[in-house]
Amino acid sequence: MAKKDKKRKEIKRKLLHKYRLVILNESTFEEKISFKLSRLNVFVTGTLAVIGLIAFTTVLIAFTPLREYIPGYSSTALKRQATELTYRTDSLLTVLNYTNKYIDNIRMVLRGDIENNQANRDSVFEPFKLDPSQIDLNPIREDSVLRAQVALEDKYNLFEQPTFDGSELLYAPLTGTVSQGYDPDKRHYAIDIVAVKDTPVKAVASGTVIFSEWTAATGYVIILEHKDGLISAYKHNGSLAKEQGAVVRAGEVIASVGNTGELTTGPHLHFELWNKGNPVNPLNFIDFN
Repeated sequence: MAKKDKKRKEIKRKLLHKYRLVILNESTFEEKISFKLSRLNVFVTGTLAVIGLIAFTTVLIAFTPLREYIPGYSSTALKRQATELTYRTDSLLTVLNYTNKYIDNIRMVLRGDIENNQANRDSVFEPFKLDPSQIDLNPIREDSVLRAQVALEDKYNLFEQPTFDGSELLYAPLTGTVSQGYDPDKRHYAIDIVAVKDTPVKAVASGTVIFSEWTAATGYVIILEHKDGLISAYKHNGSLAKEQGAVVRAGEVIASVGNTGELTTGPHLHFELWNKGNPVNPLNFIDFN
């Protein structure tokens, strides 16, 4: 027991024993700085310095951009870029879905699948249908005042554009003999005009090319979208003069008569006219003679 006490006293003496750290001038041996230290002071000071260094390094890494230079930490710029790419990808997926639906509708027009198209439209708008018996259709005072104001303004409007009702002037895409007329009962929503091969095919009205490609059944096909929901389709062409997205004027050459596609029976133009999603008889609006 005495040995243990003696040993403890010895350890305590060594820890608390004072040492003097002196900094001298080497040439004159003049004392510049001196410190009184003990082993316990050195240990405590060193421990606190190490803890402070660790805390400073942790703060420096966690809250400053320097962490990006340490392997294993992700870059802020990369995170921002990944987030932007995620939003952009989501937007592109939305646009792609709308584009696919638009292409499906164009394919229905090309196939003349008007019954399926009508069924799809009914299924899409089914949740939004309203019961007229539960709606108050009596005009309110504000509505009557607005109608009177609009009617007064339109009375003197020189720039009003009427909607398509068949009275507008449509150019004939070409002149020739109609070999097959418009027959909805046989799902022939078009007329066939026989003409000499390579005869220029013209746009019936100004508009935008929304389809200009080759199809196996109807060969070279070009479809134009005009104002007020009017669409004109030209099939079995020998060649196409306009690409998708092009803007054309009424009477401008867009294709040439051909004999392309599996369903063709000779050089002719298969011409369709659609008004707001419904096929119409082109002979009611255009003179092909």
